[in-house]
Amino acid sequence: MRAARTYARRAPAVAAEMWAWLDAVEAECLTRCGDQRGALTLLRHAEDVLAAGSELAPPAWFTWFSTARLHAFRGNTELLAGLIPQARTTLQQVLAELPETDGKQRVVVLGDLAAVEAAASRPEEACTLLEQALDQLAVTWYATGMDRVREARRALARWDGTDAVRRVDDRLYSWSATLSSLQR
Repeated sequence: MRAARTYARRAPAVAAEMWAWLDAVEAECLTRCGDQRGALTLLRHAEDVLAAGSELAPPAWFTWFSTARLHAFRGNTELLAGLIPQARTTLQQVLAELPETDGKQRVVVLGDLAAVEAAASRPEEACTLLEQALDQLAVTWYATGMDRVREARRALARWDGTDAVRRVDDRLYSWSATLSSLQR
């Protein structure tokens, strides 16, 4: 991340979106390493950078990063930090803001929301979200999205015997889901 920031500083000018994205990527690294507090600090900085904006437009290829995607990073960090009510609010907002055409990100957010509901001891709600994620995966395959679905499913272990969890398992381990993941 230091190298990326150094290279970016060497450019004549860098759009706010690029700086915010660098903060988001570093925040994800910190989250995965257990430093959710540091990650949340970086995410707040990224939000401030995006809000301030810049006169420079992001490069033409950098169309996928948005405030909603930044908030998706935040929601995942809040989830992993155990801030369940905040994570739910953040991720529900992201889901409402994401365009229907953004199938890959929808799967990730649905998986994270399912994990939120599992952490809140709401297995039925978690399973409903996982089924929505599996519906989207059938249309738009995304390995990272499937990873989030599997993480959320693992969080439902204590409800393994319920009908809702069995329905998710039936879909998760169906022939079509297996073949789909092998083909990618």
